[in-house]
Amino acid sequence: MAEQSPEPGSGFLSSQPVWLRWIGLVIGSFILAAALEWLHLPAALLLGPMAVAVLMAVAGGSVATPRSGFIIAQGVVGLMISTSLPPTVFQEIAEQWPIFVVGVLSTAIAAAALGWLMARANIFPGTTAIWGSSPGAASVMVLMSESYGGDMRLVAFMQYIRVVCCALAATLVARIMGVTPSEAASQIVWFPEVSWLAVSATVAIAVAVSLLGAALKIPGGPMLLPLAVGLALKLSGIMPIVLPPWLLAISYAVIGWGIGMRFTPDVIAHAASTLPRVLISVLSLIGICGIFAVVLVVFAGVDPLSAYLATSPGGADSVAIIAASTKVDVPFVMTMQIARFLFVVATGPATARLLSRAARHA
Repeated sequence: MAEQSPEPGSGFLSSQPVWLRWIGLVIGSFILAAALEWLHLPAALLLGPMAVAVLMAVAGGSVATPRSGFIIAQGVVGLMISTSLPPTVFQEIAEQWPIFVVGVLSTAIAAAALGWLMARANIFPGTTAIWGSSPGAASVMVLMSESYGGDMRLVAFMQYIRVVCCALAATLVARIMGVTPSEAASQIVWFPEVSWLAVSATVAIAVAVSLLGAALKIPGGPMLLPLAVGLALKLSGIMPIVLPPWLLAISYAVIGWGIGMRFTPDVIAHAASTLPRVLISVLSLIGICGIFAVVLVVFAGVDPLSAYLATSPGGADSVAIIAASTKVDVPFVMTMQIARFLFVVATGPATARLLSRAARHA
């Protein structure tokens, strides 16, 4: 596999040897990710390495990240997402399908409308605004966007602004209802006792299936194909998917580096200039989803915190932590989140093409 070669840049790091840049990248990523994790920030293990890579790229310290590593890391993330699917997800949806249909469609339509408005205003090029506004798992939207004409860097900027804002909003709502961040936080056992045979088999599947997805040139294939295979393995019970935290941390770091090294000073300047409008879009989406939560409370009898967490348009990991630490309907909350994620993944490409075309015509 070829490497993703960063564009040569000028800066105080451009004169440093490549090996020294790699050391700085690894150490800096570890320190920042640990700090963000200590603050309980969602996606800290990806945001930390990505932020350090952005800073180094802008300072002329870009390094070439192996494309094969970037692809395999996507495969690991795809398998990880498949393991987060509740075993009762389809039963939950079947039993309460009207609620899930309304909940999923309302959030997806609201996000698509806001993305269309941003595309029509020409804030971001092509399908970038649509993918950046999509209320699915942030890492998935970022990785899929490149295959469908979006600018991965700007999509990452939009998605992680949304993740942070939604996490802060969910934490604030939970605190008002009696849950504090200290209660919601869980300690991660980075090196648990695991079956190395199961870990090896999981890694082998991630490598083989992600590389197959890339070779077949399936849009988003390096992650979506492992996700599908992981779902099949989980639901069939053929073999366990074992992904220890340290392996996930490495995969997140590789993806963060692959995205961050693509940033340039021009991209940073454009992203900064659009920040106020992105924040308005994100806060509008949070407010609209809050209205949908009220509808669930009034017409479906769902308790307020469960309704809010179920309709929260981002940060499924932080939602899961908060939901697990309080008296809410956890299966309902996570099934709504996963159902919306699967819907956005399935319809995202067509939605992005349709809305970006409509925005151009408008």
